[in-house]
Amino acid sequence: MNRPLASTGWILVTTLVLVLAFIPFDPVLSTRAQALPETIVAFNRMITDFGTFGWMIYLSGLVLAVAFILRRAVRQAPLQRRVRTVRNLAAYFFLTIGTASVLVHALKFLIGRARPELLVDLGAYSLTPFTGDNLFESFPSGHSTAAGAFFGVFAILLPKLRWFFFALALVIGISRVIVGAHYPSDVAAGLLLGLWTSLMVAFLFAKRGWLFHADEGGWPIPKRSGSRP
Repeated sequence: MNRPLASTGWILVTTLVLVLAFIPFDPVLSTRAQALPETIVAFNRMITDFGTFGWMIYLSGLVLAVAFILRRAVRQAPLQRRVRTVRNLAAYFFLTIGTASVLVHALKFLIGRARPELLVDLGAYSLTPFTGDNLFESFPSGHSTAAGAFFGVFAILLPKLRWFFFALALVIGISRVIVGAHYPSDVAAGLLLGLWTSLMVAFLFAKRGWLFHADEGGWPIPKRSGSRP
C-alpha cells in the first residue's frame, strides 16, 4: 500500500481515541454546554447551520456545471486553463462534500445513537440502528462532518492557513453540542470523518494530476497557479 495512504490511518486512530475519550463525559459535557448563558447559546444557534451539506453541494455543483459549459465555449488556451482550474476546484469540493454526506448518513443509519434530547428517557448510550428516525441519528454529527470536509478542503488547498480552517470547523462542531443536537463524541467523529474524506479525494486528484501533484513522499500538494491544472 502507498505509504502516505497507509499513514492516514492516524486519522482513524485519532478518531477512535477522541471518541473513546469523550464517551464517558458525553452526558456531563452536553448538559453543561446547553446550560451556558443564553447569549452564547443564541450565537451558536445562529452559526450552527453553516455546517449543512445542502448549500455546499448545490453551490459546488452549480460552479462545476458552469465551468464545464464555459470550457466548451472558450477557445483561447490560457482562459481554458483557468476555467479548467475552476472546474477542478468545484469538482474537489463537490466530490469531497458529497462523499462525506453519503458516509455520515450511512453511519447514522447503521449506528442509530439517540440524540441528547432523549438523554433523560434513554440515556447517552442508547443505540437503535436502522430506524431512519432523525432522533436516532446522533453519531456521527452530520454538521460536523460537513464542516470538517468543507474546511478540510480549504486547509489542504491553503496549507499556510491550515490551523485557521481547522479552528473554523471546530467552532461549528462545538456549536452542535451547545445547541443540544449532539454529544462531544459525535462531533469528534464527524470532524475527523470530514477531514479524512477531503484528504482521500485530494489523493485521488493528485493521482490524476488535478489541482495537486504528489511530493517526494507521495502526499498531495497544491499546484502553483502558473502550473498546468
